[in-house]
Amino acid sequence: MANSNTKAQKRVLLLCGDYVEDYEAMVPFQALLAFGVWVDAVCPGKKTGDICRTAIHQASAHQTYSESRGHNFTINATFDEIEFTKYDGLVISGGRAPEYLAMNSAVLDLVSNFSNSGKPIASICHGQLILAAAGSVKGRKCTAYPTVGPVLVAAGAHWVEPETMSACVVDGNVITAATYEGHPEFIQHFVKALGGTITGSDKRILFLCGDYMEDYEVAVPFQSLQALGCHVDAVCPNKKAGDACPTAVHDFEGDQTYSEKPGHNFTLTASFEGLNTSSYDALVIPGGRAPEYLALNESVIALVKEFMEIQKPVASICHGQQILSAANVLKGRKCTAYPAVKLNVVLSGATWLEPDPIDRCFTDGNLVTGAAWPGHPEFISQFMALLGVQVSF
Repeated sequence: MANSNTKAQKRVLLLCGDYVEDYEAMVPFQALLAFGVWVDAVCPGKKTGDICRTAIHQASAHQTYSESRGHNFTINATFDEIEFTKYDGLVISGGRAPEYLAMNSAVLDLVSNFSNSGKPIASICHGQLILAAAGSVKGRKCTAYPTVGPVLVAAGAHWVEPETMSACVVDGNVITAATYEGHPEFIQHFVKALGGTITGSDKRILFLCGDYMEDYEVAVPFQSLQALGCHVDAVCPNKKAGDACPTAVHDFEGDQTYSEKPGHNFTLTASFEGLNTSSYDALVIPGGRAPEYLALNESVIALVKEFMEIQKPVASICHGQQILSAANVLKGRKCTAYPAVKLNVVLSGATWLEPDPIDRCFTDGNLVTGAAWPGHPEFISQFMALLGVQVSF
């Protein structure tokens, strides 16, 4: 996607399990795909097309983090068929999955092979339990979620206490991070370890957020663009920097429409009131339920019109196109959206592009539209092209 040179495509293995942390599986998975890396996600005992149930972990008022059900994460390769020699690097996601994966001899053999070969390994949060069990941290500087520290020390690692939950540590071919808050640096280090170079990232990007926007549809592009080195701000009407928006997990679980569960709380980085929109190079509009009410906000409509009228890149996904329709900026455009938004798009004078399959994305001039979060890799890659940001290996 974002890799335009003719060298062999980098291939990465992502190790998953049931109740892997939702962000810690999907963000690196889709970010790396968007950057042009081939990613195979595997889980012991599962085959291509199977799912891993995920967990949403976040800080709470209690003495430890809370957990709730996240998205279903689809495995795209079969664990029993993988050959580690075909891969250039390994990503180990966190959550509760590493607790039982660390007892699986096939997993430990796989991790040992990567470690002994010197290929890049990126492990996050509780994923370091697997590194410890595989004997891959002895003499290494490592961080992790704080409760994993005693295990790493016992395994011979040089423990680095995470000063913040975004902490990352690099020691040779091993990259470790405390939590998903550190994804931007974590992914950036991994891309560099794979031999990647990022250019054109001196961009300022604004995210238009609201309560109950779709969890993936804000977090994945937000952290992916940060990983590229872009300055990214998230704002919401009537909220200021440091406030949070609750998100929604929208998933496809066999019903006639998507299901909804509570998602992560997403922290805003800037205040909507007094925002200097002219200082930003591009706009991203996540989907979910937030666009339904944001489309009624005159300040939101004025902001969207400003970006579209001066032809700055705009990327909108899923229900985000409800805002574009309300702003009357789609007339004569070709675009897609979540199928239920077709009426809004057609009535606004746009040419409807059928999202079949659901991961289809399209670019028309300065506008990128996507149908739903499964299309994030293409959505982000097309947006990168408009921004002039490139990852090359």
